[in-house]
Amino acid sequence: MKYAIVLPGGAADEPIDELDGKTPLEAAQTPNMDWIAANGRLGRVVTVPQGFEAGSDVATMSLFGYDPRVYHSGRAPLEAAAKEISVAPDETVFRCNFVTLVDGVMEDFTAGHVGQNEAEQLIQVMNDQVADEHCRFYAGVSYRNLMVASGVKLDLSSTAPHDIPGKKVDRFLPRGDGSEWLARLSRKARDIFEAQEVNLVRCDLGEHPVTDVWFWGEGRLKPFESFESLFDVRGTVIAAVDVIRGIARCAGMELMDVPGATGYLDTDYIAKGKAAVDALNHFDLVVVHIEAPDEAGHQGDSTEKVSAIERIDEHIVGPLLEKLRGRGDWRLMIAPDHPTLLSSRIHSAEPPPFCIAGTGIQNVTPATFCESDAMRSDLQIDPGFELMEFFLRG
Repeated sequence: MKYAIVLPGGAADEPIDELDGKTPLEAAQTPNMDWIAANGRLGRVVTVPQGFEAGSDVATMSLFGYDPRVYHSGRAPLEAAAKEISVAPDETVFRCNFVTLVDGVMEDFTAGHVGQNEAEQLIQVMNDQVADEHCRFYAGVSYRNLMVASGVKLDLSSTAPHDIPGKKVDRFLPRGDGSEWLARLSRKARDIFEAQEVNLVRCDLGEHPVTDVWFWGEGRLKPFESFESLFDVRGTVIAAVDVIRGIARCAGMELMDVPGATGYLDTDYIAKGKAAVDALNHFDLVVVHIEAPDEAGHQGDSTEKVSAIERIDEHIVGPLLEKLRGRGDWRLMIAPDHPTLLSSRIHSAEPPPFCIAGTGIQNVTPATFCESDAMRSDLQIDPGFELMEFFLRG
């Protein structure tokens, strides 16, 4: 049996007037996803357990077959695992976003998608002028960076910056033991950033400068059982986003690097599709994650979100479906991690749709791959981490 899973991050949504009362999945032309829904099973999956924030870390962990209530300890330690950063058991990892604040408002949680070279320069400045015996900083991808903290009493709660676009940040700052320490680091970075050449150039070009660092997603990594030991399937993962790569690495799965895969709207869909098709020659399972629909949702850009979904269908789902249907036993699943709502530009914990087709999957009711048809289905997987077992064995 060969298996493939496509994870279109944040693709699920709600109907909006801008799309004539349709969701992006309904508005997009997705003949391949629709074929899977029409010839297989369509349902919904509870990827975010009660009491958890609707984050990609929690939701994707569920889709990989791991119970967040057992394995989740924060987003940042998963990203550190992706980077193979050495972290001691008593150290805490924080996500360290570069953001743009204007008059105390979260103007841009990506700082204009600051360039990689620019971000690395600023991380170096922070290690030179902000880091001390209690913290060190690591460059990630663009605005997504990390800090490792040690020797500081930490017992706090934090908020993801992508959950507060356009809002005053005062009431969303970290709260609890260690929050004052984080605030001092933030103030120091803010004073240093203002005069950096990187920011002076960005302002001259009319781009959002990096005004602040935003700490969130803190935690200490918990050990995972390997994916192969749980499911007796050898898998590989294609993803450009560190939190997905971190989950895969923790699960002992192979990671494939694809040139042109950016984790953004400009990712190379064709290259990802070709790599996924080739991976089926070497692995039992290939998982492909695409972040573009989520990014478009956070920007409130319905045109880009529909376009991203269509390109996923054409360049990734289509080639995988053609490859699998031309061989023996196979299964293919499409599963967004969570909705990313165009209306609010934030995540939702509403169960997203999923569909599965292939060997041994009997169709119940012909449908298209969209939220409304999934709502009419009597198939709902709750808890969501059981979906992987259903896909592989059901």
